[in-house]
Amino acid sequence: MKKFVMYGAGNIGRGFIGKIMSEAGYKVGFVDINPAVIGELNTKRRYPVNIVTSEENKEVWVENVYGIDGKNEEEVSEEIASCDAMASAVGVNVLKFIAKNVALGIQKRMERGAKPLNIIICENLIGADAFLKELVRGYLPEEYKARLDKEVGFVEASIGRMVPAITEDKKQGENLRVYVEPYNILPVDKDAFRGEMPECKNLYPFAPFNLFIQRKLFMHNMSHATTSYLGALYGDEYVYQSIARFDVKYVAYRALSESANALAKENQVDILPLFDHADNLLYRFTNTALGDTVARVGKDTIRKLGENDRLVGALKLCKKHGVEHSYICIGIAAALLFAPEGDESSKEVKAYTEENGVKAACAKYMNMAEDFAEEVSLIAEIYAKFKNGESVPSVISFVEKYNNKSMKV
Repeated sequence: MKKFVMYGAGNIGRGFIGKIMSEAGYKVGFVDINPAVIGELNTKRRYPVNIVTSEENKEVWVENVYGIDGKNEEEVSEEIASCDAMASAVGVNVLKFIAKNVALGIQKRMERGAKPLNIIICENLIGADAFLKELVRGYLPEEYKARLDKEVGFVEASIGRMVPAITEDKKQGENLRVYVEPYNILPVDKDAFRGEMPECKNLYPFAPFNLFIQRKLFMHNMSHATTSYLGALYGDEYVYQSIARFDVKYVAYRALSESANALAKENQVDILPLFDHADNLLYRFTNTALGDTVARVGKDTIRKLGENDRLVGALKLCKKHGVEHSYICIGIAAALLFAPEGDESSKEVKAYTEENGVKAACAKYMNMAEDFAEEVSLIAEIYAKFKNGESVPSVISFVEKYNNKSMKV
């Protein structure tokens, strides 16, 4: 049986990548530093995944799996040295901590004359392939660095499947249980593979791949976050409650339309499939069975308001191509007021904005300075309206008047 190493045994690792690779006939080894997760994987060698919609809950079991102790450098590197392919889903901030083990595994492969290795990188970061490659390169001896480009494929992927955090009651006695939506397609960068591509019907190789990376971040992630930030203003607990509100859905759709227009121009593609994708996203957000919370989707605004991340990155792409982006500004303004309990990152942003003003916050967290004076001014006006208790429909009316006054379309 072929072997697939999944670095990261979290919700995406177990609920998406590990599942589709197991179903494709691979024995899947999960690398993680959580001893409870690794112990249970090695004891049971299987775990349940619930595929849920608002109308249906289907349980399936993922077989032929095992755990690998992420703290055991020798064990991890040996598994990577002997696998057929691998993936990472550890979070962008954790990549620097796994790079050494990955490099050691690659070095062993090169010493043994093994076939090329493909690493499918399942992280929310534009340029994640180059980022991880340079981290790994830094741990390789000089004689192996020159071989890295030819013998290792650093393959970007676009993770579209929604896999929310699971509550204790939903585990039903199975600590490894994961709840997922039916969507299970994994677009991957076709041009990045070296040697054989992993055999899996759920992989969708596409080139050039930049469109899929941008679509995930600037449409899916952007609209998901916008929905949660506006929902928080209403006091909603779940995303499906927020998207059920006409005004929230309207803002999300208009923001998606802005981003779709910019993506079509940036990548010189037909816009209609992007609008179809927008409709599909808004429908998927209504899935009550996922129980995806506003707090989870919106958390860590320091990262999510980053200059190249979902909201500000989408805004900047729109500005680059002369596309209206005032509805994306609504999401950014609402994010500055977002601070659920336990979310220290978002509390910092909210407190800093209250103390120093929107202009200072946009400069500090979003790198939006003089070149974005107009956008910052609009965000500040919307922020003030929300802070003063004005409703989402009131802000929509204000933005429409702003667009008409500015003669923008």
